[in-house]
Parts: sequence; structure tokens; C-alpha cells
Amino acid sequence: METVVQTERGDTIAAIATPPGSGGIGIVRVSGPRAKEVLARMFLPLSAQVENFIPWHLHRGRVIDWNGEALDDALAVFMPGPRTFTGEDVAEIHSHGGAYLVQAVLESALRYGARQAERGEFSRRAFVNGRIDLSQAEAVAELIAAPSREALRYGLNRLEGLLGQRTVELRDELEILRAQMCLAVDFPEEEVEGMEPEALCRVLDGVMHSVRRLLAGSRRAQIAQQGALVVLAGAVNAGKSSLLNALLGRERALVTDIPGTTRDFLEETCVLDGLPVRLTDTAGLRQAAEMVEQLGVTRSREKLLQADLVVLVLDGAKLGEEGAAAETCPDPAAIEVLDSAGDTPLLVVWNKCDICMPKVFPPRWIGQRTCCAVSALSDTYVEELAGTLRAVLLGGSAGDAPEEGLAPNTRQSLALENALKELEGLRADVVAGQPYDCCAVRLDMAAAYLGEVTGLSSPAEVLNSIFAQFCIGK
Repeated sequence: METVVQTERGDTIAAIATPPGSGGIGIVRVSGPRAKEVLARMFLPLSAQVENFIPWHLHRGRVIDWNGEALDDALAVFMPGPRTFTGEDVAEIHSHGGAYLVQAVLESALRYGARQAERGEFSRRAFVNGRIDLSQAEAVAELIAAPSREALRYGLNRLEGLLGQRTVELRDELEILRAQMCLAVDFPEEEVEGMEPEALCRVLDGVMHSVRRLLAGSRRAQIAQQGALVVLAGAVNAGKSSLLNALLGRERALVTDIPGTTRDFLEETCVLDGLPVRLTDTAGLRQAAEMVEQLGVTRSREKLLQADLVVLVLDGAKLGEEGAAAETCPDPAAIEVLDSAGDTPLLVVWNKCDICMPKVFPPRWIGQRTCCAVSALSDTYVEELAGTLRAVLLGGSAGDAPEEGLAPNTRQSLALENALKELEGLRADVVAGQPYDCCAVRLDMAAAYLGEVTGLSSPAEVLNSIFAQFCIGK
């Protein structure tokens, strides 16, 4: 696979590193071999003792434009490479944050020898110069766009290189396998110790297990970054709208004792226990005689199919003791929700526990599904429910629990999935007795896909696409 990346021109780039608009401080960043020269031409230190910009020290002075006129009283710092983000000499001017002023400072840097940076060019230079791998570069953009604390945590772990380090370790294991297979192919009649098929399969099983654990975290990353669709479903008057209001902390949905009050789904965005979610209240499931309610029930069933998590709300006052002790579900709406959920994570909520909290809890008929009790109207156990929602959303399978803190994004997950397919095919070929020289092709492909996670074997068009999504100042 082609690994050529766009060659850096070796020139010096500059861009505004703070968000658009006015603010207390605006930062213009300069990176490249002429960074110190550009800084010296556009910044005059106030102290006569500052002659050569002490590295990593903030200096106070005047920023001047290309006509030699003062623009601002500001701070500047020079950071020599390679111990910088880009691996190059870097200079920063910290001026007051007026939109026109910051733009004038940037224009001064451009006139004194820098070039306007392209989108993501600072991060791309860091990648090309070996300061970060591709997964860390993506983490920079993800941290900037993080909508929740959970997304920040996963992005920070990737920025620290934990995901890249793990995939490099797995790739190294495959390289060792490749060496063993080459020994068996190149010296078939020599007394050279090669790897037997059984031992090879054991190593492959270990690598595949690790890849699956990484993939188990991809769902966590998607939910943390993009949010989850949580659908409240159940019978009419079970308290779905009241539960929505309780979780939101405000009266958003109309609540009455009249069955069928909710005619259409109602969706609100909020953060529950650190996770961004879209809470969706749906019409109660029943055979509706009225056309409008029928349409609402149809939409409820459509939302169930789209959900990342289904919350089955039970009317505890109606089910009472018998509903909890029964071996089979007595609620037709609940039966429909349970049947339609399929592989979608599901949480059963016994609502109105202030009216009836059964002796048999959780209800026998829910089996091993997660269940909790709340009272939406009295706000009882609602805070605990938010924590349970988080746990169910982020839970992994028992066999391949996600590695703590390691959550690949969509692109990285695709590379891992492709690597896993090649490894599964390789194991099947080894068990079938295929020659090692034929099997090595799959091994090379699996290693190449793992290399895509860190950018080791990513084609230039992939890199261009990734860095084009960055902001200009990063």
C-alpha cells in the first residue's frame, strides 16, 4: 500500500490559533525555519536586555506592522524545535483579542516572510515530523469538538498515544509471526525452529481477541462524540412523558391522565451523567382507533428501530404485585418492545414505585435484563437512573470487554475490522493446511490495516481527507 505523504515545502507558516470573533486574547502561531526571524521583525521587546528571545519565555513588547507602526502591546514566545508540537521552530504572539487586531497581527507575520497555513497544516507537520501519529492527530480535532466529559477522556487518551501504542504492539506481534513463517518457508529442510500451526493459531487468537476488545470500545467513542438516541417506550399512561421531564429537569412534555396524550414523538438533547443523549418520548403502544394516534404509534415503532438504547417504561401502579411475580409479561406493550428491541441495549424502568414497589423485584419475566425503579412525578431515584443509563450505553459484551480508555473512532474502527477479517481468514487457512508462503499474504494485509490506525501505511489521499477537516489554526 502506498505510504507517500505530501512533502512539506520547508517554508514557514502562520495562522490565527484562537477562535473567530473578539475575545480577551488572540494568538497568532508561526511555525517553520524562519519563525524566529519573522518574530524578530514584527515584535520589538520593551526590555533592552532581550536580544535573542530566551526560549520558552514570554516577552512583553510591541507588535509592529509592515510599515513599522505599532499595532499592540503584546506578549511573544519563541520555542525552538524539535521539542515543539510541530517539531519545528515555533513562535507565538499573544495580543489583545479584537477581531481586526488579531487579523492585522497575522497579516504582519505574512508580510514579514510567513505563508498562510492550510487547514490542519500544523498538525500535519507534527505527524510528518514524527511528533505524533495519525490517531493522535485525529485526537486533536476530536478534543476541540468534544461535546462531553466522556468524549474529552477518550480524546485525551488517544492524544497521549495509548491507542497508537496498542496497535503498534499488535503489529509487532504480527511481524514476529511473519519472521517465524519465513523461517519455515525459506529453510524447510534445515534444523531451524519454525512455528507449528497450533502455536501460530494461539498467537493469532490472542491478537484477534485484542483487536475485538479495541473494537468493543468504538461504540463508546461514537456515543461520547456524537451522542446516543435514547427512546422511552411502553404502554399509554406508563409515565414516559413524566420521566422525560424528570430527566430534563423541566416541564417539556405535556402530562395528563388522559390515555394517548402523546400523539407524536418528542425529542430533546441533554447531557446525562456526562454523556450527550437525545431523549425521545414516544406515543404509547396500543391498538389506536383514531387516525392521528395511529400515526403516532407508527412513528414510535420506527424510533424503536433507530434507538441506541430503548428504555421500557412500566406502569408500576397498574402491574402491581402480580406484574412483578408473573413468569410471563402481562403487559402487551412491553411484550412488543421486548420483541422489537433485538440486539439494541434495553433498560427496564419500573415507574411509579412510590405507589407500588413489589416484593418481587426485578420482575421475574425480564430475565437478565437491567432493571431499576423510579418515580418520575416525585423525582425518586431519577438521578440514579441517569447513572444506570450511562452504564448500559457504555457497557461492552462479556466476552470482549473494551480496553479501558481505548475507543477508536470510525476510521480507526474500519481499519481494525479489516485487520480482523484478514486474521480470521489467515487462521482458517492455517487450520486448512495452506502453505505458509500463501498465508503470509493475509498476514501482511492485516499488518498494513493495523498500520493505518497510526498512519504508518495510510495512502496520501486518506491523510489529505483527514487533515482537511481541521481548522486552519490547528
